[in-house]
Amino acid sequence: MSLRTRLSQRRGPAGLAVAALLVGAGLYGLGPSTAGASSHREAPLIAADPAVDNTDLYAFVSPDRQDYVTFVANFIPFEEPNGGPNFYPFATDATYNINVDNDGDAKPDSIFRFRFKTVDKRGNNTFLYNNGPVTSLDDENLLVRQMYTLESSFNGGNSFKTRVTGAPVAPSRVGNASMPDYNTLRDQAITQLPGGWQIFAGQADDPFFLDLRIFDLLYGGDLSETGTDTVAGYNVNTIVLQVPFKDVALRGDATRNPNIGIWTTTERPRVRITGGGSSGGRVQVSRLGNPLVNEVVVPAGLKDAFNASRPDQDGKNPVVVKRVTDPEVPKLIQAIYNIPAPATPRNDLVEIFLTGITTKAGGPIKADLNSQLNNADVNPNRFVPSEQLRLNLSVPVTDQPNRLGVLAGDNQGFPNGRRLTDDVLDIEIQALEGAAATGQIVDALAAGDKVDQNDQAFGDTFPYLALPNTDKGGGAAAPAQPGTDQTPGGSPNPSLTPAGFQSQDDGSSGTVAAAAVGVAATAGLGLLLAAWFWRRRSGKAADA
Repeated sequence: MSLRTRLSQRRGPAGLAVAALLVGAGLYGLGPSTAGASSHREAPLIAADPAVDNTDLYAFVSPDRQDYVTFVANFIPFEEPNGGPNFYPFATDATYNINVDNDGDAKPDSIFRFRFKTVDKRGNNTFLYNNGPVTSLDDENLLVRQMYTLESSFNGGNSFKTRVTGAPVAPSRVGNASMPDYNTLRDQAITQLPGGWQIFAGQADDPFFLDLRIFDLLYGGDLSETGTDTVAGYNVNTIVLQVPFKDVALRGDATRNPNIGIWTTTERPRVRITGGGSSGGRVQVSRLGNPLVNEVVVPAGLKDAFNASRPDQDGKNPVVVKRVTDPEVPKLIQAIYNIPAPATPRNDLVEIFLTGITTKAGGPIKADLNSQLNNADVNPNRFVPSEQLRLNLSVPVTDQPNRLGVLAGDNQGFPNGRRLTDDVLDIEIQALEGAAATGQIVDALAAGDKVDQNDQAFGDTFPYLALPNTDKGGGAAAPAQPGTDQTPGGSPNPSLTPAGFQSQDDGSSGTVAAAAVGVAATAGLGLLLAAWFWRRRSGKAADA
């Protein structure tokens, strides 16, 4: 039986046990450091520190090495390709961490820690990033270079082993004249380590895709402005890490214990001195697991605190938990578009975001997919509900991935990990509107935002991301995907057209009505996301 079929079989109120456990734990330890912790772009403090702003996290079984897992952590939103002369270095006084919890106690069991160093040879001689064509990473024309050290810990962070030092970072892509064969530069920046590890750090096309032209009077005032990828053409800095299952699975056994949880964190010195220098140890300034959680679920007053907190503290904040069991977005969609909000408490969302999908937590989704509770060697008494991106390593790689992931019967997709091709905006709208609990796509929202894939194709081999853009970013239309089902789940319901918009019979076979459905798919969520997204993605425009 597919998970989509099993998702339709509900347990009723049993999931209240998990929610009660979380709410009853009380508020504890979520305050950010007074030294000035930063956070993800959606939170107020991150706007001044984009170098440690983790924009997205991906985790998936490697399609070309199916006993290896790949983690992709992206930083620095909205990198305009022409943003010289300094372009976009990783921060040299920050620590970038990929954390993995395999026993469900909401504490990291495997930690991969990256630190960066810059060598800048420009001095007082030039303002240029390079003073001639760059054909290799050791080309003397490349005046600014970065390298990194990777350390790992497999005992909860009690001790770290240096895995590599001085590994090269692929430079920012200046342009075709400066870097006529950037693909060669990227290949040279892939580092192979003993044990089969592969690592890449450098610039790439931003793989996130969605349409957020909500600002122009709800998609142009006549629903004509849909189907454009808002972040097309922009770049990010990325860390891509590929390791064998045994290095992240509980007791090294992915057969008995295939389920892991992943989140990323960045740390800054507690005190940073203008002009250089620091003191006072390090403080966590950013955190990211599932996409859109801090943006949509966490209220504004707790966003900075959430980014400074640990996963094992999540269930001890009743305000945050209530935002999961009684979310805001469905209420907004109901108020604006008269699409009824699902009944609360939303214990289906508790499973998706806090426990993983499992029958062992007493939730309403009658399926076992990706919770650490499903690992054979987990002690259930030590399990702590927490916000993590959870992945079941044993789910086979599908030959034909569906952009809607688990909701469309593709169990390898989000929220079981996150692939580069997963349409997380449309998936989360469907989940917030109850599709995970019913097992049925909400027909009125099936069209989504009409941005169903990235503007550039992803690669089939490591590091999978598209090359950085060289043209000015933004506004490119997402290409179609021939031969794939872009809107599974049924036909739109014309009775759910947003109030205030009138169709005109112009012989276009219902294009205006179809566009209205597209707005219903995103406008309710878009209104909530609008302020977040532009702060998150356009900060660089102000810096340029």
